[in-house]
Amino acid sequence: MKKIKNISINTILSFILLVACRAQSTDVAPEFPPKREFRAVWIATVDNIDWPSSKNMPPDEQREEFTQLLDFHKQVGMNAVFVQVRAAGDAFYAKSPEPWSEWLTGRQGRQPYPLWDPMEFMLQQTHKRGLEFHAWLNLNRLVHKSSTSVSSENISMKHPDWILSYDGYKLFNFGLPEVRQFITDMTVNVARNYDVDGIHFDDYFYPYAAPGQVIQDEDTFRKYGQGFSSKADWRRHNIDLLVKQIHDALQELNPRLKFGISPFGVWRNRNVDPEGSGTQGGLASYDDLFADSRKWVKEGWVDYIAPQIYFSTGFKKVPFRNMVDWWADNSFGKHFYVGVGAYRIGPVDKDKNWDDPNQLPTQIDYLRKNDSHGAIFFSSRSLKKNQLGFVDSLRQNYFKYPALVPTMPWKDRVPPLSPKSLKATLMANGLELSWEKPDPASDGDQAWYYVIYRFSPEQTPTAHDPRNIVGICYEGERFMDKHVKAGEKYVYFITAVDRLHNEGRPIGPLRVEVQEQRLLKF
Repeated sequence: MKKIKNISINTILSFILLVACRAQSTDVAPEFPPKREFRAVWIATVDNIDWPSSKNMPPDEQREEFTQLLDFHKQVGMNAVFVQVRAAGDAFYAKSPEPWSEWLTGRQGRQPYPLWDPMEFMLQQTHKRGLEFHAWLNLNRLVHKSSTSVSSENISMKHPDWILSYDGYKLFNFGLPEVRQFITDMTVNVARNYDVDGIHFDDYFYPYAAPGQVIQDEDTFRKYGQGFSSKADWRRHNIDLLVKQIHDALQELNPRLKFGISPFGVWRNRNVDPEGSGTQGGLASYDDLFADSRKWVKEGWVDYIAPQIYFSTGFKKVPFRNMVDWWADNSFGKHFYVGVGAYRIGPVDKDKNWDDPNQLPTQIDYLRKNDSHGAIFFSSRSLKKNQLGFVDSLRQNYFKYPALVPTMPWKDRVPPLSPKSLKATLMANGLELSWEKPDPASDGDQAWYYVIYRFSPEQTPTAHDPRNIVGICYEGERFMDKHVKAGEKYVYFITAVDRLHNEGRPIGPLRVEVQEQRLLKF
């Protein structure tokens, strides 16, 4: 076999095959950091938990604060954000049937001044940094306990017959078909008007039980509950109808849009259902929130499930490892992201296992070994605090190397074509690589971003090891490698990646030798 300066044709072909085939998988050889891993953070807006930090902040300061959050999470190593754009019968976006949020403008229904569309801005800034943007909507709330203003345009004011009052909240009555249709229309409205990567719901369906409180839906049950032996079964049916209805509507609008839910971590306990997890009593989403989260995954109504496994490895009733194992066995071919309780780190929690600085690193080690596709951290503010140095361990160890978002082959499995005309130019501040856009793939997809791999002449090129990724280019067809040294030889490959993160075959190798004033090819 003819050699080309230490890199054989077979080696190049093996690199191409790795990109085209193995790089689509989340399975990673144990000696490599993960090439694909979902790394996300929730940014909560309700009661100004994460953003904006004040409901009276001017728009320019809100924009600055949001971009700083993005920069922080990008530096930590995240590749997605989940931004709460509907917190309680309100909106953080202009094209909404519901009123502006008081946590954005100071009073519900008051429009921002000067007028702007936060969602458009957040999307632009998020995609500019190569992060996915998932629009997080709360499903059940119309008035929150901490609300200080309620607009006349709030649905609880316009349709009081749709509402259940419970523990200081005003909530949707999911038993009403018109309520389920409104929620579906509201959700589809976001997907139709904004270029989001995903639609996301949290764990709030029927309310968490409060002492002395009763859900007053008896009249609705009498009207619509025929054929159900129990109100609990009927409530679960209502939520099933809603989840499927939203799935179907989003699928019809945009089949490639991701749809997922982060339910309470425990579906059912094994002592009441042999298919449940080996957890000991306590809350379960199926029995207490009337949310049959396992069914949604099994039926294919969601693309990912992100259960809130906010428990320590040492918590006996609901051990973290037990829950990761159970959900890995019950994800039915869809993505399983672990909801990680970063907010619990430190000495303030009742469970003293969270005092251990190794608690969350241990959890990340475990979820990586047990068939999860990644993690979502709650929440942004908790990561900013860097309790017990956890964020330092992410930045310096677990997320030190970049990771591509895992693919969803049931949505899109066609990779983009290769970039064209790869060139290198020696500049004062580094080596500039430039190339041309690939032609559209067979499904019409263009490149969404590019991955730049660099090797020494002695290395065997592989697309499987992210330590060889020197950059990911999200804008244009140029990349500056600032970490080159005079007298060194480098071998470059570049791949195109589409919106659903399918990676195409590489262009390359481009073999260069850097000299003080010139660039040589070898």
